[in-house]
Amino acid sequence: MKFIDTSKNEWHRVLGEDGPKPDPDPAPQLLLTLEQWHAVRGHWPAALPTAIELPNDYAVEELADDLPRFQLIVLRFPKWVDGRAYSQARLLRGRYRFKGEIRAVGEVLVDMLQLLSRTGFDAVELRADQSREAAERALRFFPAFYQGALSENRPATKPVFAETAEA
Repeated sequence: MKFIDTSKNEWHRVLGEDGPKPDPDPAPQLLLTLEQWHAVRGHWPAALPTAIELPNDYAVEELADDLPRFQLIVLRFPKWVDGRAYSQARLLRGRYRFKGEIRAVGEVLVDMLQLLSRTGFDAVELRADQSREAAERALRFFPAFYQGALSENRPATKPVFAETAEA
């Protein structure tokens, strides 16, 4: 899991509600909102490294044709109890085979990291009060799982904790 320091983020948001202006040579590493992307997608250079931030209620299947144009998709957790972005990440990785970075932002807590990792996220911006050290420990806490995930699409064949089951 990649931890993003917001002060050193290489992706730059385009400020203003109008978004980027038609430009024959737009800047690379731009992070666009969904609305901004829809405004520029017809004339946006295909080879330009681009990122998009999606609201957590957006149906990712509507963006399926554009996915190869993105290097980063940012999924927002407006509240830690709202898990719709988990489903978006799972669809992006599993159904649409998105190979770029999927980043969790917003109310991202240490307790969420295991599920974020298992549903397809590979980068996070932790909430300001969360510790990176605690997050790294949380990712190492469980060595294996019984059920499959994106990286392991089948159940484990032998019990992970077999030595404790004998007692």
